[in-house]
Amino acid sequence: MYQTGQTIKQTLEDIHGNNLVLPAIQREFVWKPRQVCRLFDSIMQSYPFGTFLYWRVEEQNSDKFQFYGFARDYHERDNPHCPSLPVQVNRKLTAVLDGQQRLTALNIGLYGSMAVKQPRMWWNNPDAFPQRYLYLDLLWHPSEAGEDGTQYRFDFLEHAPGRLLSRGQCWFRVSDILSMQSSGPAMVKWLNSKLDQEHADAAYEVLYRLHEVVHKEHMIAYFEVRDQDLDKALQVFVRMNDGGTPLSFSDLLLSIAVAQWQRHDARQEIHSLVDELNRIGRGFRFSKDFVLKAGLMLSDIGSLRFQVENFNRSNMVAFEECWEEIRNTLTLTARLADSFGFYGQNLASYNSLLSIAYYLHGIRADESLLTHSRHASDRTAIKRWLSLSLLKAGIWGSGVDTLLSQLRNVIRDSEVDGFPVAAIESAMASLGKSLRFEDEEIEDLVDVQYGDRRAIVLMSLLFSYINPQHQFHLDHVFPRKLFSESQLNGCGVHESRQAEFRDKCDRLANLQLLEGSVNLEKSAMMPDRWLTEKNHPDAAVAIVEQHLLGEVPESFGEFETFYDRRRERLRERIVELLGRRGDGVT
Repeated sequence: MYQTGQTIKQTLEDIHGNNLVLPAIQREFVWKPRQVCRLFDSIMQSYPFGTFLYWRVEEQNSDKFQFYGFARDYHERDNPHCPSLPVQVNRKLTAVLDGQQRLTALNIGLYGSMAVKQPRMWWNNPDAFPQRYLYLDLLWHPSEAGEDGTQYRFDFLEHAPGRLLSRGQCWFRVSDILSMQSSGPAMVKWLNSKLDQEHADAAYEVLYRLHEVVHKEHMIAYFEVRDQDLDKALQVFVRMNDGGTPLSFSDLLLSIAVAQWQRHDARQEIHSLVDELNRIGRGFRFSKDFVLKAGLMLSDIGSLRFQVENFNRSNMVAFEECWEEIRNTLTLTARLADSFGFYGQNLASYNSLLSIAYYLHGIRADESLLTHSRHASDRTAIKRWLSLSLLKAGIWGSGVDTLLSQLRNVIRDSEVDGFPVAAIESAMASLGKSLRFEDEEIEDLVDVQYGDRRAIVLMSLLFSYINPQHQFHLDHVFPRKLFSESQLNGCGVHESRQAEFRDKCDRLANLQLLEGSVNLEKSAMMPDRWLTEKNHPDAAVAIVEQHLLGEVPESFGEFETFYDRRRERLRERIVELLGRRGDGVT
């Protein structure tokens, strides 16, 4: 049934009164700040921004479903999830089946804030997530619309009023429009306190428009579904999302788990675990998809595919019964990966950890696995297999569910003491995912580039003396600053060869792993000067041997000779590490 709708302010008041809620089948808020700004610009221009789909829940049925509130003060790391609501008993509710992202964007823009990670900052740095509020520049009038048709300048800014007024700009915090009950005295008073008359008149038109779209215009139109059947609601929800952003199966399947777990709130438990895993070590990027897949695998549910039938009641009962063990195992698995030197930026596939988790789950591993000497051979075998599977292209691409199912069978049926590497690699080879490295693959590894996720993985295998639990930086032996156009010209490198030099600068033969403090001390020094001035002679000799540096030249003019000789030494070490070169490498 189509309804004409409410104003934005009325709709948000329904959200805050928990009359308008989110069912468990809804995904999390995923919009970026620019998308929120884009929505507000569309509203200001009276563009249609979609019809909403509501599901009317009668009061006698309100306690049969799990509902959530809308995000308001969004924090990408610390507060990314929709707040859980208590059981709603005998309450007439309206659940949003389609339109969560838009309504949440309105809620954040008019009542809340956004804190998203800033570029080039560590995930675990609290300063990487500044809290920002939506502002509108009342004096921004483009001479003509940009390519995207933007006519109003919205932006998320930190709360710093002293910096928000500047020549040619007048930033108004969007949430302040809510306290202006009319477009009269309060609005004029605010403008006159900030601007001279000429600018105040221009700004008034924009501020008046904002007031109209929030307080007066009935912009929220919706269809209403009154069917109380959960399956029917799911079908409607999927149908409505089919033509837009594809509905993630994990979102849908998580909602089914929410509906069928009896002793735990599945959404809260899984989100809590994801957050906990991502805080381990230098930070990971685990997702709910990983935890759901792990649940299917570790509870020995037949198929690992993300299909609705695999999330039936009996399977979810098995999942919930194993939940505490699964949670502990995944935490231990993440800590083991961290001890190997893996973190968010170099772990290319999280599915690679599932077979390890299944093995640890089966042997009921505990904290002693991480440090006790009796587990040393297991740790070595697991790290080598994991590293090789990440270095070999195509292992964790297509067919991953079939691969994981086969590896689960091999690990479950193994009778060897320890991680069954031989049986696992044999099963992988039978599926066309051999860990045998051919000659061209070896050459590709020898030339791996700075920024490639494989670089640190390969380095940690090549140089086993490295303690991966220390913070290591990938350092350029010959510093990058030497490869600028002016520096290369000064060294007599012809213009036609400068691109080749810059390419070699970022290749494996010019890279080394140094502890963070050591790398900061080295900075942009030439390698020979750093070795002689910053290190004891015995330490310098050890560094040269450990890093396979060979003869370290005193001048940049000998860079190519150094590069070619070290590249060959690294190739020989890789061949030695991975196997015998010639008939392919096993």
